Amino acid sequence: MSDLVIRTRGMTRKFGDVTAVNEVDLEISRGMIYGFLGPNGCGKTTSMRMLTGLLTPTSGELEVLGNTLPRDAENLKYRIGYMTQSFSLYRDLSVRENLQFFSKIFGLGRREEKQRIAELLDLYDLTDLARQRAGSMSGGQRQRLALAAAVLHKPDLLFLDEPTSAVDPESRRDFWEQLFDLSDGGTTIVVSTHFMDEAERCHRIAIMEHGNKRADGTPAELMADMATNVLEIEGDDLRTLRKELTALPQVRSAAQLGARLRVLVSKDIADPEAWFRALPQSKEAQRVSKVRPNLEDVFVTNTGVMPEPVKSEEGSGQ
Repeated sequence: MSDLVIRTRGMTRKFGDVTAVNEVDLEISRGMIYGFLGPNGCGKTTSMRMLTGLLTPTSGELEVLGNTLPRDAENLKYRIGYMTQSFSLYRDLSVRENLQFFSKIFGLGRREEKQRIAELLDLYDLTDLARQRAGSMSGGQRQRLALAAAVLHKPDLLFLDEPTSAVDPESRRDFWEQLFDLSDGGTTIVVSTHFMDEAERCHRIAIMEHGNKRADGTPAELMADMATNVLEIEGDDLRTLRKELTALPQVRSAAQLGARLRVLVSKDIADPEAWFRALPQSKEAQRVSKVRPNLEDVFVTNTGVMPEPVKSEEGSGQ
């Protein structure tokens, strides 16, 4: 239990008659990258704001870094970092000026400030941009600056709310390498995302829907424990086949991926391939095979909805 950085029991937040987060239990260990996976409005950001002490829970028990929330929220101020979804630094200040401002907020001395800023400029490839205004930077550059500001004071716990929603794939990969470096150094990271490939990078994830935690575990555990089998079907007129299959009670979901149909079939069916071949609809299929599940299949199985696509901001770059 001493390795637990976050522990909640029944964490709940209501806004009037709307329950944004409903009795969520969490246990997050030191050095772990823990992900909240789910669509917009599922309770990810509300959960993170309660865990940072910015939002008071309606009910439940919350313990973060040994502090009981909301009573001891003030004690967390210098021990956590928080990177919001939208860029929240000062656009009219330069990169260096933004970092200097935050060093004052966190109480760094002059010598420590100079050393730490130089270290972060080098670490996050910002040295040549130190005098550039933040508002003129690309999406990937702003992301690196925001991360540098969030870890300036070497927090024990880092919260990242949809941190890569406005950057290109290469910047996303580089960003995650930086997160693993922080994790290896002992920083615990809580990240929200609706990118499936990002969620698979987390040590553990919670799948959220309508404020409820539908599943919790490592990506491998969640895929192994999935309540459905996955079939991939190739054939003609996949659109019609999809409509016919989704009408069957044994089918959880069917989605077309290019020239094939990916079908989630209840695990109550012992041999899903034989079950499908016995259907009248199987005459439309040229090939059918049982395949390994992925995290998107886990998400659909637990929530019943396809993950929504995320659009990057125009002009985002390295």
